[in-house]
Amino acid sequence: MELKLAFPQDGPPLAILCAAKVAGVSLTLDPKLASGSAPTLHLGSGDFIHGVNTILRYIARVASVTSFYGQDAIQAAYVDQWLDYAPVILSGSEFEAACSFLNGYLASRTFLVSYGLSIADIVVWSNLAGTGQRWESLRRSKKYQNLVRWFNSIADYSDTLDEVVSAYVGKRGIGKSPAPSLKEKLPDSKQNISTPEVDLPGAKVGEVCVRFAPEPSGYLHIGHAKAGLLNKYFAERYKGRLIVRFDDTNPSKESNEFVENVLKDVETLGIKYDIVTYTSDYFPQLMEMAEKLIKQGKAYVDDTPKEQMRSERMDGVESKCRNNIVEDNLSLWKEMINGTERGMQCCVRGKLDMQDPNKSLRDPVYYRCNTDPHHRVGSKYKVYPTYDFACPFVDALEGVTHALRSSEYHDRNAQYYRILQEMGLRRVEIYEFSRLNMVYTVLSKRKLLWFVQNKKVEDWTDPRFPTVQGIVRRGLKVEALVQFILEQGASKNLNLMEWDKLWTINKKIIDPVCGRHTAILKDQRVLFTLTNGPEEPFIRVLPRHKKYEGAGKKATTFTNKFWLESADASVISIGEEVTLMDWGNAIIKEIKTENGIITELLGELHLEGSVKMTKLKLTWLPDIEDLVSLSLVEFDYLIKKKKLEEDEDFLDNLNPCTRQEFSALGDANMRNLKQGEIIQLERKGYYRCDAPFIRSSKPIVLFAIPDGRQKSATN
Repeated sequence: MELKLAFPQDGPPLAILCAAKVAGVSLTLDPKLASGSAPTLHLGSGDFIHGVNTILRYIARVASVTSFYGQDAIQAAYVDQWLDYAPVILSGSEFEAACSFLNGYLASRTFLVSYGLSIADIVVWSNLAGTGQRWESLRRSKKYQNLVRWFNSIADYSDTLDEVVSAYVGKRGIGKSPAPSLKEKLPDSKQNISTPEVDLPGAKVGEVCVRFAPEPSGYLHIGHAKAGLLNKYFAERYKGRLIVRFDDTNPSKESNEFVENVLKDVETLGIKYDIVTYTSDYFPQLMEMAEKLIKQGKAYVDDTPKEQMRSERMDGVESKCRNNIVEDNLSLWKEMINGTERGMQCCVRGKLDMQDPNKSLRDPVYYRCNTDPHHRVGSKYKVYPTYDFACPFVDALEGVTHALRSSEYHDRNAQYYRILQEMGLRRVEIYEFSRLNMVYTVLSKRKLLWFVQNKKVEDWTDPRFPTVQGIVRRGLKVEALVQFILEQGASKNLNLMEWDKLWTINKKIIDPVCGRHTAILKDQRVLFTLTNGPEEPFIRVLPRHKKYEGAGKKATTFTNKFWLESADASVISIGEEVTLMDWGNAIIKEIKTENGIITELLGELHLEGSVKMTKLKLTWLPDIEDLVSLSLVEFDYLIKKKKLEEDEDFLDNLNPCTRQEFSALGDANMRNLKQGEIIQLERKGYYRCDAPFIRSSKPIVLFAIPDGRQKSATN
């Protein structure tokens, strides 16, 4: 379809022109409108679209660029916010304040919305570029490095952006003067690639390779998610490669179930990788390297008992086997490979430095015997490399340039570099980040496995677990997790994070879009009879969310008898006027009690009354057979102490009660809830549907979602 864009000569709509270029939308330009007029897009059909943001939304929807308007309704709403925000704050007196805000916002983000380029990036970028010399001065000042980094990366996405800017932007901004000289001031994209603002040592755009290397001995938890998302972030930022590698060197703990679920978690987190590999792919090369080091006298076979070896390493005492001749070492190495009784008593150790103050360099173990079958290669091998030996070898072999490791491994960094040196392999840069620690939470897979094996939780997906599948099942949106983790960035500072912060972010994402419903506890309800209520029940179709049409509709039944919460009934007085939500006001005429307990309320509708004048706004459910049974489930922390010290046993700090269920009645519309759907129960909170409606005798199961203010728990 032919598209013609009309606009004033002195006010070219830079955002539209840039967006169309990136989106692959061809425009015929007609710069003949009167000064001050809003741009108009004329369609080949004779129709037209008027106004900057309206045209931008049209371009975003027809763009050839994937997810240019966001991947879902939530992201589209965020895009709309940026479209409204950009022209206002990037002009006039608020310009520098806006730059400061954007600089902070982009501290841990590659794009403004989600994980890919959207029209929001183009609009904000073009508004910055459209200020001409004003932006260029700030850009050169290095005052807003995050913003400049983002600006340069967006420019790199399309060479045509600079062409548009040079054609329409002068030194004083859009339409102020010809701008042939401005292009010289804008960095050439090729030069930009060779000297980016680096966060990784020695990193170059297009040459970075990182790896996310979980062990398949459990499901991914929130700590792994931080490592995975940081690797993804740097791979995207430097336009590099991301390898997902399973560190499968311990057959006793690993299984295909864990492999499959780790890959599922990686997909859930939105981590796009280039290839999946396994350390077990390199077992032959690793064995060759071990044998090579033995022949070179850089490694030896040791049969010292485990506890004695640990003691000698701590004391800096050399093993009696350290100076064995090569032939003896090779002979014992073959015994190990064959899994003989003699071989099972041995391990291979690197001959490094038993006197080094860093104990990780005191002849670490390279290979151990293990006769358990491996989940991929079966019983082919009887010897397996340790993580310390395999990791640097495979990193170097796969072309990894930067190995991201949590700071808990800091003391072993010297060992990593030394082993690479012993092997004669190229250097791989280690980049440290702080381990993510959460209050009231254990992240050790050994400890999490204890909860599973001892039936303290359902399985690895239990909502009390800090696993990715557990917290998502609890009701956490992945967008919230990503934002929470990237806000921390790659800091090396150790900190203990509060769950409340994560759930607060989550609430901001779910509240604007989740449907509203009503539930009342079965054993805590009181009947309210309206003496002037409708003689026959009637139904009204109401929005599930008053401010978001996308949440859909619900059918609400109005009757002369309905249920209230006992807690609400207990604070009502005779003669008081109250508001029935989604209906109107009613006046209490009589309160019936039995043994001091309220059994029924009588009242009259007073629909002409003002809802602004009432103190109580009450949720209610009609007394009809169509109500559904609900099981409302609340969770608490598995650990009762906020932070366990190193010498404390988690078994001494178990929370005795971590799950509570409450029977309730819900409105009939909840029959349509889907598994995983998030709703708000009016005046109760947010819930995720874990088990949808199947039949009347089986309740719908709803998991309570913390909102960042509740004391109730998370893990």
